[in-house]
Amino acid sequence: MGLKRFDRKFGADFLQGLPTTPAVYLFKDERGDVLYAGKARNIRRRLQQYRNASRKKADRKMRTLVREAAAIEVRPQPSERAALLAENELIRTLRPRHNVDGAYHFLYPAIGTAQRHHQTLLCLTTDTAPWHDLGMRWHGSFRSRLRALEAYDALTTLLDWAGHREPRPAYPAFPRLRGSRFTAYRRTAFLLPALDRLLAGEDTSALELLTDRLLANPDARRDGAQIEEDLRRLLAFFEEDARPLRRAQERSGREPGFVRQEERDALLIAAE
Repeated sequence: MGLKRFDRKFGADFLQGLPTTPAVYLFKDERGDVLYAGKARNIRRRLQQYRNASRKKADRKMRTLVREAAAIEVRPQPSERAALLAENELIRTLRPRHNVDGAYHFLYPAIGTAQRHHQTLLCLTTDTAPWHDLGMRWHGSFRSRLRALEAYDALTTLLDWAGHREPRPAYPAFPRLRGSRFTAYRRTAFLLPALDRLLAGEDTSALELLTDRLLANPDARRDGAQIEEDLRRLLAFFEEDARPLRRAQERSGREPGFVRQEERDALLIAAE
């Protein structure tokens, strides 16, 4: 029986020369460019899975990497956590084309708030720098764009009931960035301190304030089912995104606050 493709390309004795300890591994093409970066608790066992990849759909990615790669580099690590951190840094800096999770940190969104004259400003964006002149207080960065967007939409719907959305001509000058959202309100300044605490993962008092305000509005009460759903979405965002980010900062001894996109994943890994 002929040698497996893995053995032909990387050597029949390649696996036997590997340790059974944590490591990161890099599949490289003929030019030395990294196709994929991964980590393993037991590097020999992990790469054995690539060698023995089946024809099943679940193993398709492993078969593709073995077919496209010209070499595998193994970098031993002192612990599984160190391997996870090293993998994250490799993906962040090299952006291998076969990696998906963590490769696009620059797409992690932030949610910002500000009080400008009589207006409360709310923004969702993946690029905070152009908004500097508006004095936004940023929260995040958040890994899930979908959950952040759902939370933003839920919040703006609730603020439509709790305050008054400004017409576009009344907005302050703001950057038009693809994928960003920006909204301005009047009569919502009462909520802003609590809203900042919600987005910062500190507490959920903003939801209580919103509930009290909406219960006093007969029109809002008639749309109670949708309001309850929006409140649940905000609570889920707090529990799944905002609070874990704050706890990671506290565990790492870092002052709670905005976390830059490229720092977020490493912070959460280090805080585990």
